[in-house]
Amino acid sequence: MRSEKNSLGIVITDGVGFRNFVLSTFLEKAANDFSRIVIFSGLPISAYPQLDPSIFTIVELPVFVETKQNWFWRKLKEIAHLQNHRKNPGIADNYEMNKSRGWSPHAILVKAVYGISRFFHSEKNVLFFEKLQEKSFANDPVVKQYGEILKNHKTDLLFFTHQRPPFIATLVFWAKKLNIPTASFIFSWDNLASKGRMAATFDHFLVWSDLMKTELLRFYPLTNAQYISVVGTPQFEPYVLPEYELSEAQFYKEFNLLQQKKIICYSCADATIGPNDPLIIATIAEGLQNGEISDAQLLVRTSPAEDERRFAETKALYPEIKWNHPKWELTRDGHPEPWSQRIPTPKDLTVLKAVLQYSDLNVNMLSTMSLDFMLFDKPVINTAFGNPENGLYNDQRFLNYEHYDNVVKSGAVKIATNKKELYSAINTYLQNPELNKKERKELITMQIGQPLNETTQACVNALKAIV
Repeated sequence: MRSEKNSLGIVITDGVGFRNFVLSTFLEKAANDFSRIVIFSGLPISAYPQLDPSIFTIVELPVFVETKQNWFWRKLKEIAHLQNHRKNPGIADNYEMNKSRGWSPHAILVKAVYGISRFFHSEKNVLFFEKLQEKSFANDPVVKQYGEILKNHKTDLLFFTHQRPPFIATLVFWAKKLNIPTASFIFSWDNLASKGRMAATFDHFLVWSDLMKTELLRFYPLTNAQYISVVGTPQFEPYVLPEYELSEAQFYKEFNLLQQKKIICYSCADATIGPNDPLIIATIAEGLQNGEISDAQLLVRTSPAEDERRFAETKALYPEIKWNHPKWELTRDGHPEPWSQRIPTPKDLTVLKAVLQYSDLNVNMLSTMSLDFMLFDKPVINTAFGNPENGLYNDQRFLNYEHYDNVVKSGAVKIATNKKELYSAINTYLQNPELNKKERKELITMQIGQPLNETTQACVNALKAIV
């Protein structure tokens, strides 16, 4: 019989955490090693599938909204962190983008944050700002509710499926008061080397790879290396699970594709960093129309973070393009961050797996999707058409980001900065899909530290070792 002391709290903040830790085998495997599991959810309870109530309790968290004071100390902590690591290209870019150019009351606060952090940005300063942030929200009514929730459902470990959402700082604050150890999964491959400070100081970490472990120790130098576990990432696990399987015939029927033509899949970014997406899609479509690209067909998968409205003109101009709009359902209205309330359906994971499996080639703007396609040994082309001189959105700057510089140097992808380079790369890979096969495998090994079918158990083992 399992001991009652082995209880696990899981904080799921958004739809991506739901995909990684609910639609994978993580909960099933965690149930084998923990006698009680409490899911503290930023999503409504209605989002969850049926779970064994003798093991699982789902607690829907009330929505915390930051005050200006909360925001100020959090932003000071984050900008001080960026200031401290400005030699890193991604962090330097993030630092510049967060600056304010106006003189509104909010803009003046931003300028104050930059002014203070210019002089006070050591790791010690950052932790001091974090203490002031905690003091600023300690008496917030919703935060007090969080404290009561954690007391009523006290677990032996609190595991955060994402390290960045601001509101989780309030839960870490209470975990410390209640002497509950905390662990966080590092959400994505670019988070450490290009994003701002984590939401809070966690006790333990689960990371994708040895590379990510090295980054964590570099950007968070007070972290104890013994408290970092390399587990891979569960977001790719559905690709090896039989329940997410679609036959090739069903796939072709789903998108009305032609069996005799190869498939180029363009996977979009969201509108904030992918404003060049419609241009790239049109460029590929025109190359197919005029014969500059070998006989093939184009399938476009849009970002799950947005709807399809910005592609209306592209659809009208190129009716031959096939479209895959991810089936992510909005679980509730009126939330301050509505994108966080969208969750993927099992059907979408099934379709995504089929897109990866049956497409012949992927084109994307420097996205994590490069790894998804490489897991199926598909050639990948990264586009970066924009720069400060040509008037397009400057996506070429992302090539210097540390996480993507690793990709460029690996030789696992071809980079296309204009139409000629894109057509050449597409034709080369369509004719020789085995090209760069070795480099693709090496990049996957570097970025993902566990076999896909062992990732969720590695996560559970790492958490079990803490308690």
